[in-house]
Amino acid sequence: MLFIIILNKQRLKRLKFIAIAILIATNIQAQQTDTSFNQNAANTLLKKNSRSKLTIGTYAQIDYNQQVGDTVRHSGTMDVHRLVLLLAYKFSEKVGFVTEIEVEHVKEIFIEQAFLNIQLNDWINLRGGLMLVPMGIINEYHEPTTFLSVERPLIDKYIVPTTWREMGLGVGGHINSVSIAYQLYMFNGFLGYADGNAKFRGVDGYRKGRQKAAQSVFTFPNLSAKIDYYGIPGLKVGLAGYIGKSGTTSYNNLNTSNEIAVETADSSVVSIAMVGLDARYRFRNILTRGQLIYSRNQNTAAYNVFGQTDLGSVLMGYYLEFGYNFWSLMANNTKHDLIPFVRYEYYNTHQKIYSDAIKNPAYDRSDITFGISFKVVEGAVIKADYQIFKNQVENSRSVNMFNMGIGIWF
Repeated sequence: MLFIIILNKQRLKRLKFIAIAILIATNIQAQQTDTSFNQNAANTLLKKNSRSKLTIGTYAQIDYNQQVGDTVRHSGTMDVHRLVLLLAYKFSEKVGFVTEIEVEHVKEIFIEQAFLNIQLNDWINLRGGLMLVPMGIINEYHEPTTFLSVERPLIDKYIVPTTWREMGLGVGGHINSVSIAYQLYMFNGFLGYADGNAKFRGVDGYRKGRQKAAQSVFTFPNLSAKIDYYGIPGLKVGLAGYIGKSGTTSYNNLNTSNEIAVETADSSVVSIAMVGLDARYRFRNILTRGQLIYSRNQNTAAYNVFGQTDLGSVLMGYYLEFGYNFWSLMANNTKHDLIPFVRYEYYNTHQKIYSDAIKNPAYDRSDITFGISFKVVEGAVIKADYQIFKNQVENSRSVNMFNMGIGIWF
């Protein structure tokens, strides 16, 4: 497996370190598996054995966030960040429907998933509806009991716009004979330009372009695929790709014989090619995970001029996280976990600029997060961590954040 990625020399050593860590992990024989590697909320509901055709579940994230570390006093915030109602209905053993109804910050309601699943056999499932785009780890496994920190990694906000979901259809399944899981979907794309406004920006990339199935504009089909390997106990390695063009309302009622008008409308479209590599590994009490996301945009020069914005031509980010479960050293035969952890994260939404837009050093960011996660019982965790944020702005002061949170999933 070979990735040829053109990156600046300053980041090359860090990427080599990630590659070496992943290669070492893939060559160690583990002795313990983690069921969360293969099951997120939707798949868990579909596979759950129940006498009732209707299955109900919930996950929730409750946070306290306090900015600290500078000379200015800040009030903290306390927030029911998200509360999600999970519903699955089995029409038969092979046909099911899943939906996630999410309330964010107590007042914003979203539909996070809503798809029909037809299981032809173990290795072919047909799916259609509102689905998660398989890219990275968190976008598919975003339940708060499946990650150690209070908040999700910021790569999965600024590079992969989690929670990234769109309307689509496709196939997926497991080929257990070779320990491979695969997904292949066609989605509607981001909405990059609508009603006189460019949606993509340098500060947060594609995030404002998510359509979330709200009367989605379908201009071009976009393709998404992911392959996961789980043949070594305790290890899961994923390779994902996404390619397509962003949607635009500039083509509405367009006179195709008017070449100038067509060329102007074409300026509102961005071609996107994203690739992701991720790995999760658990050996006895040691937990590690890493992720690398690289995305290249084309037509950004015309798009930035047309939309008066500053979208980067290359977006890139990665992180490495290490944790150790100390509870088993203190007590045997228990279902509790007590996991101190540390994560280093780098993300740059202006990795490269192929336009007249100015490369902004404030978008060249990194953070270190260290903290502890305590699993009270299966499905309930209490967390606390401290984050140190930095960017490449000259003489800028680092911003620090203290977080505490509760996560549940049942």
